[in-house]
Amino acid sequence: MASITNKTSAPLAISLPGGKKLRLGPFKTGEIGAKAIDHPAVQKLVEAGEVEIDGADHKQRHSGGGGKGTRNASGGPGQSGNIRRSGDR
Repeated sequence: MASITNKTSAPLAISLPGGKKLRLGPFKTGEIGAKAIDHPAVQKLVEAGEVEIDGADHKQRHSGGGGKGTRNASGGPGQSGNIRRSGDR
């Protein structure tokens, strides 16, 4: 994910891939995915200086370490009966 910041004093509605829109207030920051960074509408706003994208090196920020992750203590099969579940099931 990359951060996108509205540099104008007016709210913006930024078109994103998949027909979605990101609405940013004046001088506010939001997050967009890797595919959205290369979207023509986003690039047009970047070139015009209306928005700024930080964290475009999103692939480098995540450390490796693939494989199975550990489960948290609150879920998963084989749990002891100490946790009381409520609500409709």
